[in-house]
Amino acid sequence: MSSAAANPSPLPRPAAWALTLAFALVYVSWGTTYLAIKEGVRQLPPGLFGGVRILLAGLGLLVYLAVRGESLRLSRRDLFWTAIVGIILFVAGNGLISVALKHIDPNEASIVASILVATTPLWIGLLEVFWPRGERLTAWGWLGLLIGLAGVLLLLGPKLQEPAALVQNAGPLLVLGSAFSWSLGSLILRHRRRSGSHLASAAYQMVLGGGSLTLVGLLLGEAAELSVERFTPAAIYAFFHLLVIGSLVGFLSYTWLLKHVSAALAGTYAYVNPLVAILVGCLLGGETLTPWVLAGMAVILAGVALVRTGAIRPSRAILTREVLGSEKMTTNGLPVTLPVKSDT
Repeated sequence: MSSAAANPSPLPRPAAWALTLAFALVYVSWGTTYLAIKEGVRQLPPGLFGGVRILLAGLGLLVYLAVRGESLRLSRRDLFWTAIVGIILFVAGNGLISVALKHIDPNEASIVASILVATTPLWIGLLEVFWPRGERLTAWGWLGLLIGLAGVLLLLGPKLQEPAALVQNAGPLLVLGSAFSWSLGSLILRHRRRSGSHLASAAYQMVLGGGSLTLVGLLLGEAAELSVERFTPAAIYAFFHLLVIGSLVGFLSYTWLLKHVSAALAGTYAYVNPLVAILVGCLLGGETLTPWVLAGMAVILAGVALVRTGAIRPSRAILTREVLGSEKMTTNGLPVTLPVKSDT
């Protein structure tokens, strides 16, 4: 095999305006999802609101891939794990955050949710420690993990002063459960070797996960909660905003960025999303930014930065895969090709 074949030429760097637009689309589309979910579940049942939307987004992505002439076939093994991951990401991940935003104080719901979701890299780092042949946190990584968890406690400070209130309003805990589920699904995707297209896999994840979440909503009797009065302009807009902007535009922009910039640079959405969510929540959602929330966000993002910027030591098995090229990995403990965001 020639060296040219072994090392294909990199893609030409896009124009600066194209990169700027792609970053803006990712930041805005994913940063506004929390307020959109909050507005949607105020009127519509969370299971059906999330499930139908994700199912339609997956079908839309399958149509897009078919029009482009890409193969939609997956092996039975890949389809099995795609179904497992889809259920974890969308039934647990999206379902929990949809329920949570229905119960968190509406004066700060989308802001708090966006900050707590930013803990996802912390959970990934912790799960890697217990994963067979997973990566191991360095001393700086453990420090970042502890700092991030301290930020969560700081964010929940007022509620921790009255534990009974936290139990009665478990919305923040459900958001943390959503972030944990997203981390677990992401790790399964990372450590399971796949042979098919990652875009086709993501589409099937949405179809199977969204279909399962829709089924859960129906089994819980959410269909009886639907009425004409509930389909308010705000709820309808939230549904289509999340369907088109969150699940499709944001995801396709993100996957395009991964082809042209480093994964660490593309992953800056983890830090920008809470800032966008705060801006949108305050200006459009009438939410308030309390000192507890602001301090918690600063501490959480500091911990995330420590975990993500070289504070994870790859295991020998992962280094071997990196050298052999069987999987694309970043240097910060996250896969190059990520699934669709759990909160969209």
